[in-house]
Amino acid sequence: MVRGKIQMKRIENATSRQVTFTKRRNGLLKKAYELSVLCESEVAAITFSQKGRVYEFSSSGMQKTISRYFEYKKEVLASKPETEEYMQHDIANMVKEIESIEVSQRKLLGKDLDSCSADELLNIAGQLQGSLCSIRARKAQLFKEQTEQLKAKEKLLPEENERLSFKASAQQKGATHNSQSSQSSEFEIELSIGPTEIRFF
Repeated sequence: MVRGKIQMKRIENATSRQVTFTKRRNGLLKKAYELSVLCESEVAAITFSQKGRVYEFSSSGMQKTISRYFEYKKEVLASKPETEEYMQHDIANMVKEIESIEVSQRKLLGKDLDSCSADELLNIAGQLQGSLCSIRARKAQLFKEQTEQLKAKEKLLPEENERLSFKASAQQKGATHNSQSSQSSEFEIELSIGPTEIRFF
């Protein structure tokens, strides 16, 4: 028999609620015990019933586990502010760096130059001049490579033309030879047939 899906809401019937609590409490404590044994972990579980009765399980002693938990929380709370402060400082530095890059890009594009000093304008001009030199050098290199490729292709053209001419000449000779062979065969056929012999009876 298939059990229906249990709705996650408060059980209104007091008897059913108590029965469910008992079954699931025992199941919870059993799972806690199995987890501690199978995984060799320190497990503690505390459950209070509706009437205030306490049910607990601890693999290493409840007080010991609770003390260990509070010590862990103290360490986490003590280190958390330093971690958050470091992250906030790092984020602030990244934001400043991004803003600085954006400002530099706008100035290189000729925007927002009113606030620049003479030294800053000279620096921007130097950067643009350096970029222009790099662009021209790259352009010259590309033109040189393209020119060398064209020259290499030009050297190969005579060889290609000679190869094509030889191929065409060979094809033409083959066609002429086939034509002469065909004419010779027709002439031999006519000779072999000869004149028709007429006989009178």
